[in-house]
Amino acid sequence: MKFLRAGMTRRQALATVGAGVAAASLGGLRPASAAFEMIRQGYQTNMWGMPTYYLMHSGLLEKRGLKFKEFPVPSGNLTMQQMVARQVDLGTYSGPSLIIGNARGGLVAIAQIEHVGRTIRVMGRKDLNLKKVEDLRGKKVANQVGSSVGNIFDFELMPKHGMKKSDWHEIRMNVNDMVSALVAKTVDAMVCVEPYNAIAEAKGIATTIVDYSEVDPLPVFMVSTPEFAEKNGDTLVEYLKGWMDAAKDFKNNYDHVADTIFKFYGSKGYDMSETTFKDALSRVEVNPVVPSLDKLGPYLEGHAKVLLKAKKIKKIPDFSKVVLPQFMKKATA
Repeated sequence: MKFLRAGMTRRQALATVGAGVAAASLGGLRPASAAFEMIRQGYQTNMWGMPTYYLMHSGLLEKRGLKFKEFPVPSGNLTMQQMVARQVDLGTYSGPSLIIGNARGGLVAIAQIEHVGRTIRVMGRKDLNLKKVEDLRGKKVANQVGSSVGNIFDFELMPKHGMKKSDWHEIRMNVNDMVSALVAKTVDAMVCVEPYNAIAEAKGIATTIVDYSEVDPLPVFMVSTPEFAEKNGDTLVEYLKGWMDAAKDFKNNYDHVADTIFKFYGSKGYDMSETTFKDALSRVEVNPVVPSLDKLGPYLEGHAKVLLKAKKIKKIPDFSKVVLPQFMKKATA
């Protein structure tokens, strides 16, 4: 069975039966006259996923004849797991989750869509007056374990400050539960993403210790299962053209974009002012581009070495088979 990769369970592998054999190039395009394939789109409901949410709710995909089903989850590593199990076709997340997803299920990056380093903050309860990373020693820190953000915190940020894993108490938690945990004082600090950071700051619940832009710019990738990329290249090209349309809206019609996304959080019961929301959204830099190994190779290699040392992956992948520029190149031609 060709898709039984390291880390895949037999059940996950069986989910790929009938998906077809992926060619090495993963770049075949169907005739333009062929109907576009239904896209099962995964995305996180934190601010990283909101450009994808906007794309789906803007009408831009429908204008291009594309149909989709959306699969929202709290964070991108959960989308990655869905993709490994072949429950979702496309999803957004950053480098570490891409690398782990490739190791477990051959997942591939078809575009770089955002930078989100400024959206991630390590924050401490305001009453504890935590000022620096070293102040987390002995503290209970909420972390989305297994996510890109969580892995960077555990294996990169903390060691840079001389901290070993035993120096703090890690509390496994979804990012959308962290602010309420701070209020309840069941944790002392959190490693969290927007808009939850902006909400905690605006309500006087937490203060910033460090944000990830000082550690990692965090490019976010649009990731595909290899089968979907192989069989539906024409769909991906049209989809990525939709992404460029969405990026134009972020630049030229920002108030409309912000209103669409703000309504999403309102519908979920989040208590946040429009000012707080716009502060959170402004930290996402939307710019879909061709994923270039010349620029991304050393960055991804660095993350892969950290994950290999942490035994999260068994070997460093061949990134020329992980990062596929051909779809975005065709979309921008």
